[in-house]
Amino acid sequence: MAIRQTPTDIPQLDLLGDAQARPAEVHRLFLALIPDESVRARLTAVADALRFQCPELRARWIDPARYHATLHFLGDHAMLRPDIVAAAKAAVDSIRMAPFEWLLDHAAGFRGRQPPCVLRCSVVPEPLQQLWQELRRALLLSGQGRQLERTFTPHVTLAYSRGVLLQPMAIEPVSWRVEDIALIHGVVGQPQQQVLGRWPLQD
Repeated sequence: MAIRQTPTDIPQLDLLGDAQARPAEVHRLFLALIPDESVRARLTAVADALRFQCPELRARWIDPARYHATLHFLGDHAMLRPDIVAAAKAAVDSIRMAPFEWLLDHAAGFRGRQPPCVLRCSVVPEPLQQLWQELRRALLLSGQGRQLERTFTPHVTLAYSRGVLLQPMAIEPVSWRVEDIALIHGVVGQPQQQVLGRWPLQD
């Protein structure tokens, strides 16, 4: 899932009646896969090649430090929610799975107001689908099903654009060994993201 942008320009009044608009913080939580440095470097090289090959996209390219693959979006909130953090940690703690390989082999686009340019796989590895399903089941049992998607399209977003890739474009395949799961917290509109925890995959 690509990260959605949420308007934050909600005017607030202080106790003295100051009507000056102040943006309200929107806190975002999600479970994701984070590439290691070697995979991040290969993803960056693919993004650079696409930037050269597809200038018609007129894209806003994402900082490589923010590359990730979302497993489950846990919502936008007015504050960092300890209850959701605890539920996410418990869900990840329940997972028992060995590391596995994921091969990204083409670029594609999703339609939207700012169509994302993403990297996808021709074949979704069975362990990746299983990981998504088991996390979803654990989150549902913890009462966190409100935000969860019913389907899974694994991808890594590289850019948001004014055009869309109408046809998949082959890339130099990027092999990603998935070894852990991360819980990420960010504030919409701010560049930094905080990793609240990482859990290694293990049988």
